[in-house]
Amino acid sequence: MDSILKIEHVSKTYTGHKALDDVSIEIPRGSIYGLLGPNGAGKTTLIRVVNRMTIPDCGNVLFEGRPITADDIYQIGYMPEERGLYKKMKVGEQAVFFARLRGMSKSDATARLHEWFSRLNIEDWWEKKVEDLSKGMAQKVQFIATVVHEPKLLIFDEPFSGFDPINQDLLKNEILGLRDRGATVIFSTHNMESVEEICDDITLINKSQNILSGPVEEIRRKAGGNTFMVVYSGQTSDFINAINGKATLIGQAEGLIGGYTQQKIHIADNADVRPVIGALNDSVMLRSFQEIIPSMNDIFIRAVGGTL
Repeated sequence: MDSILKIEHVSKTYTGHKALDDVSIEIPRGSIYGLLGPNGAGKTTLIRVVNRMTIPDCGNVLFEGRPITADDIYQIGYMPEERGLYKKMKVGEQAVFFARLRGMSKSDATARLHEWFSRLNIEDWWEKKVEDLSKGMAQKVQFIATVVHEPKLLIFDEPFSGFDPINQDLLKNEILGLRDRGATVIFSTHNMESVEEICDDITLINKSQNILSGPVEEIRRKAGGNTFMVVYSGQTSDFINAINGKATLIGQAEGLIGGYTQQKIHIADNADVRPVIGALNDSVMLRSFQEIIPSMNDIFIRAVGGTL
């Protein structure tokens, strides 16, 4: 795997509380990587370790294949959940200030910031004070300050919090565009719908440990457990006889409009589904045969609850 960031066996304890317990993660280059977990699980501590705000008790953080250094922070953009803007400064002045902290010249920062302000429809706010911004407007400014220096690695902590659906879509498209232009994104969120829409891979941290990692679609498919929903018409006894020895019933059959019956079944892991479909076609009128892929929200609840 071509990875931009590796976290190897990182642990961190605060006055008797273990915030991270032997956590290892590998972030593929050019991906959007979801960092998930309930409140207090250790996500924020891990992000702070990556940003060198916190030093781990043990373990390593590798950036571009070598131990991360202070200079690497110029290649990282971080938007924390707790937004930090100086209320009495003008919006444009503050954005330039943040860009210069990331090593940009004033002229380059100003030019690039005007482009971003225009893209996010806040150009008219350049000369206004931060205290006059709505929460959503302030978040747009924070987002721009995070990405304007074009870092290789971007870390967003709940970036959609407080946004209406239109601006959520706007920001999602910008994040996808950043990935498509070569950036790698770590995306910390509780919004499982957003995870399904934009994340390529995820790690789920619970009780300070990494309990689940991998590509989103692979995790969803594995969590489905080879379960299918079948809609058919015909005799229930014929249906049961057809799947006998090939699959097992899950729950009760449900009658549908039009004389159809809906039944959930489970086929043994790694088994070929074609014999089941063939037997059903010979025995009943098969209308649909669809694999059930659980949502990331279901997987999150099951994993945290220990039932996955």
